[in-house]
Amino acid sequence: MVTPPNLEEGQSTIRPPRFNEKYYGWWKTRMHDIIMAEDFELSDVICDGPFVPMKAVGEGTRIVPKTRKEYNDVDRKAVEKNFKAKKILVCGIGPEEYNRVSTCESAKEI
Repeated sequence: MVTPPNLEEGQSTIRPPRFNEKYYGWWKTRMHDIIMAEDFELSDVICDGPFVPMKAVGEGTRIVPKTRKEYNDVDRKAVEKNFKAKKILVCGIGPEEYNRVSTCESAKEI
């Protein structure tokens, strides 16, 4: 395997690596490690989709999404994870890839 550019100079332990389609396997492994180090649950958000807080209405027979005003602290923390995951993924891609994923609502879509 050819060494990705700038690898000889070392890598940031904070900033995600920039995506380069020639080294997708390398990028994917590095992104996985960065995501897991940031927050183990972010991987679940990326694979399974974002958490949507729900509530029972009527006699508890119907479940609907809560409005943002109805969120409690636990709901907010869980919803925040999708945005954290999106931030990490977007920081690891260039402008061309960003244009393709900028309208995605969730980290899973990206």
